[in-house]
Amino acid sequence: MIVAVIFFAILAISVGVSVWARKGHTNSGIGEFLVGGRSFPAWLVYFLAVGEVYSIGTMIGLPSGIYAKGASYGVWFLGYILLAYPVGYFVAPMVWRAGKKYGAMTLPDVFGRHFKSRPLELITCLVMLVGLIPWGQYQFIGLQVVLTSIGVHLTKVTAVILAAIIAFIYVSVSGIRSPAFVSILKDSLMIAAIVVIGALALSHSGGTGATFHSATVPHGLVTMTGGPVIVFALTTIVMQAVTFYLGLSSSYVFPAKSERAVKSSTVWMPMYMLIYPFLIFATYYGVSHNKGSKTPNTIFMVISRELLPDWLLGIVAAAAGLSGILVLAVTALSLGGVVTRNVVPNVAVSRQRRITTVVIGAFIIVAAAITLTGSTLMLTVLTLMYVFFAQLIPCWIGVLFFKGLRPIPICCGMVAGIAMGIVLYEWAPTMGGVNSGMVSLGVNVVVTIIGSILSKKPSVDPIRLLTTAEVHAAQEVPETPNTTSVDATA
Repeated sequence: MIVAVIFFAILAISVGVSVWARKGHTNSGIGEFLVGGRSFPAWLVYFLAVGEVYSIGTMIGLPSGIYAKGASYGVWFLGYILLAYPVGYFVAPMVWRAGKKYGAMTLPDVFGRHFKSRPLELITCLVMLVGLIPWGQYQFIGLQVVLTSIGVHLTKVTAVILAAIIAFIYVSVSGIRSPAFVSILKDSLMIAAIVVIGALALSHSGGTGATFHSATVPHGLVTMTGGPVIVFALTTIVMQAVTFYLGLSSSYVFPAKSERAVKSSTVWMPMYMLIYPFLIFATYYGVSHNKGSKTPNTIFMVISRELLPDWLLGIVAAAAGLSGILVLAVTALSLGGVVTRNVVPNVAVSRQRRITTVVIGAFIIVAAAITLTGSTLMLTVLTLMYVFFAQLIPCWIGVLFFKGLRPIPICCGMVAGIAMGIVLYEWAPTMGGVNSGMVSLGVNVVVTIIGSILSKKPSVDPIRLLTTAEVHAAQEVPETPNTTSVDATA
């Protein structure tokens, strides 16, 4: 009983924080709703970013992947995040600069305005819509695992509905500000929970030697043997590290007030990597003491339930639950902005926020329905999502660095990459261990380059050539949707 009381009490506190976050911004327009008026200081960008990065996949997904697949999953999971940080230090400020120049509130805003191409804008919308639905499902699956594992007697349907309602409240009351401030609460609880459980697991095992002892842990779970396994890990690390900032970053980069704020926020993000050893200790404690079950997704919560008193288990469950609900809320907000700004043409200023809120609710319902009708291993869902978002990389390269890429070839490259990704996902060939997302991205790049070489359309100067003065002279975030300012025939 005490577990459920603490769990729901913390969720209630988070709702209170989301309502408090709207203070002083009750009559804001769509720019405030989607990107916080482009006014977030570095510390708030930091919490918003890590709030999305270290989602429920950190607490639930990583242990389940290691428990089911062994060390190779842990290597690529940690490796791509670690590699993403130096990439982000240099790239994320340029992403913000592009958003500032074009008054962008969504990723399709940037692509459509930079290349003056309505087709490219719509193709980008399609990629995001397809990619964000499994990302939303990913969060629902995690919350469902948490509630089931801690013994809270809620049906699967009730648990999903609860998460959907709270996520909707987060973003409907004050847009992006709510997730940003709730992230502070979530991160504090999550770090404390992981450290405590990892330390207790290590203590109960009798140290690291006993935790990873070959007599109790299968050899395959602590080693990476064979070329294909290593190739998969390395190719996944590279692909997802780049996709991390050139596919998923706009929701927490665009709200920053300056390039400096973005760069400052990335400096301290690697400190979060210190929690991963504790997660690994907990996972291998479960392996060595046979604490797992037939569903790898439950391993972290099973261990938590054994090692912790009820009151502390409630805090752990709340931290995991908030992690999923928070990311679900930001995902829904991103998708709502895409539909209002980029899919539906010429939405009146007075209706943009209202329509965005309706779309957010619809997306949450769809993601919940998919979760209820079919669930799979969480890291499989995550991998599929990255395959789709990887197709945005060539376009970002054209926006930020090179002037030779053209919009229609970029569109064709995206379509070819998505098609190849779906084929490889269904066919599942070995390919020597190469990540299927890397192969589909390679197809995308080849089509984009060849098409751009053959294209007669004039090229566009990249963002890297934009001076600081030109950045500061760029207009404030406009209220008009992007679809009114691009060439629909490009």
